[in-house]
Amino acid sequence: MWAWDNLVLILASFLYTILRAYIWVVIIATLMTWIEPNPYNPVVRFLYAVTEPVFDWVRARIPVFVGGIDFSPMVVIFAIYFIQGYIIPTVVRLLIGVPPGYGVT
Repeated sequence: MWAWDNLVLILASFLYTILRAYIWVVIIATLMTWIEPNPYNPVVRFLYAVTEPVFDWVRARIPVFVGGIDFSPMVVIFAIYFIQGYIIPTVVRLLIGVPPGYGVT
């Protein structure tokens, strides 16, 4: 049983790390919109390729344009924090059978 617990915890830690890195990608892509980077730069193309599908999905479902300001990156970051703080620990507790109240992250 401990092998299953370790596997679940490792996968949760990996997912948490991937989401943390994606937050930084979202922040960098958002800051890049302020400086009008060269659209043919490979780094810029990567950032837009990774973030724009998620931003477009959020924009299609939630009206995030207020006064010409796009709040979709903020919505994405809040969603990631919700996933990291609630969804991942809840799924981990369910999969390894830890009763509520114990601090599993």
